[in-house]
Amino acid sequence: MRLFRIFAVFLCTAVALHAGDAPRKMAYARGEALYVANLDGSGAKKIATGADPNISPDGTRLAFNTQAEKTPERHIAIADLATGKITILPGIPSNNSYGPVWSPDGAKLIFNTFVGSDWRLGVIDADGSHFHYFEPKAKVGSSLNSVAWLPDSQSFYAQDLDSLYHFALDGTVQEKRSLTKFIPRASFNSGQQFSMAGDGHTLLLDADMDENITRKYWDGPPPAVWTFDFATGKATRLTPKGYFAWDPAWISESEILCAVQPEKSREASIYRLSIDGRKRELVVKNASNPTVSR
Repeated sequence: MRLFRIFAVFLCTAVALHAGDAPRKMAYARGEALYVANLDGSGAKKIATGADPNISPDGTRLAFNTQAEKTPERHIAIADLATGKITILPGIPSNNSYGPVWSPDGAKLIFNTFVGSDWRLGVIDADGSHFHYFEPKAKVGSSLNSVAWLPDSQSFYAQDLDSLYHFALDGTVQEKRSLTKFIPRASFNSGQQFSMAGDGHTLLLDADMDENITRKYWDGPPPAVWTFDFATGKATRLTPKGYFAWDPAWISESEILCAVQPEKSREASIYRLSIDGRKRELVVKNASNPTVSR
């Protein structure tokens, strides 16, 4: 009997651990169709129509912005992946909001929102309550972009095309760096995707490079993926010259996902890359904007 009880306890514990160990997921966009899939690209399921998909840290919800066909109207929405229910978050006064980014604890979203004649950051709880505008306690550029939360969900990085800021949620500037000194021969735009590693000091980002490369089916500067280590002040390029890559997302300390447009290709696809550059694996063809659950 005692042996049976031990076995039963072991079995229940194993089942509980297995139930709580849900496989990690990725979200991505293919045109205006938004999908969620396994990290290897299998099991893909269309969730919604819109843009800027951002999967929640626990992999149960997808935040995105809607896209109207004939007007610039955009709203922040959340899809419940278990039920398929889509909720447009109430209480946001603007009719033009985009680019939601989950806090690591899954409690909040930060996004860009148009107010009067200015772009600002909006902050809202995941249940649609407590909306407020983020108020930086410093003079910044015309907009703050590329929000990258710190692991404790109490602060984040953002850039205004000229400087990179580390903000506390109350708007206090904890650090400011010039982007012209951040990465050599690089420039930045409002659509770039930054994210912080779990170590709290390694930033993953993409940048537009000042390199003389022309390519069919491409208009603009070539993008590259970098990391920046705040502890050492060292920037490391992950993708070589001529390898057009952007929208990076951490999988682990040694691997990332990003959008890549190979030479002679008309569209981007999602690749899985190792930080050491040894692995480059196609995951999802004709897709972009990957994000990964934790």
